[in-house]
Amino acid sequence: MDIELKPGLYVIPTPIGNLKDITLRALEYLKACDVIYCEDTRVTGKLLQAYSIKKPLLTYHEHNAEKAREQILEKILQGGKICLVSDAGMPLISDPGYKLIREIQRKGLYFTALPGACAAISGLCLSGMPTNQFFFAGFFEAKTAKKYQAIPGTLIFYESARRLLKTLGSMASIFDDRQIAVVREISKIYEESVYGTFAEVVEIFSKRSSIKGEIVILLSPPSEKEASLDAMQAQITDLLKTHSIKDIASIVSATHSISKKQAYDFALEMKSAIVND
Repeated sequence: MDIELKPGLYVIPTPIGNLKDITLRALEYLKACDVIYCEDTRVTGKLLQAYSIKKPLLTYHEHNAEKAREQILEKILQGGKICLVSDAGMPLISDPGYKLIREIQRKGLYFTALPGACAAISGLCLSGMPTNQFFFAGFFEAKTAKKYQAIPGTLIFYESARRLLKTLGSMASIFDDRQIAVVREISKIYEESVYGTFAEVVEIFSKRSSIKGEIVILLSPPSEKEASLDAMQAQITDLLKTHSIKDIASIVSATHSISKKQAYDFALEMKSAIVND
């Protein structure tokens, strides 16, 4: 039976690999809407063709987001039923879709998001990493990655196949003493999860003539030693604003159970690094 949608925005997750990984409800909404906004009309066109759905396709992506948002809001105000999809997985994850939701909220218009496939969550389940606490950081950027060192949970990053080895090298220099998992081709025939140390995982992928597929990289939570070091660095950074190196050594020594000389040398090294920067 056909359904009747009310005017508004419908966020529809699409398969991340296997075309069968789409819900019956998602198909109903795609059939019932007026227009579908997508990242790439060719990619979404293949999905619609597989399920014999014919709908107008318009683009909403990083390069036209501001203009497309205005169009979508106007269509909804005129009674339109709009579906938003991405090339694969849940829209709004690592894309500008959240800005559209924010505008719709401000105008008091109707919107909803259907549950469905998400590479970050599927990757987490396939990784063997702790799932009680995790942090999704989007696509990896070496310049900003240090801020994630002290997060007390599994770290999740997206990456492209062509950048995988370079990224693993950068991660190894930033995240010391971690186990990692590289999950690729989720839900496809060649799906795999490669788990181990950075050295072990790099060795495995370095031997391959090519690396293909969408990549999810997961890092284990920091060790107690790592977390303690991060906490000490944060404390020293804060104390350097108001205290002498000698006073800092006394405070840090008492807090972290290390000698005053060790604390003094560490604080002096950090102060020098800040001055040189």
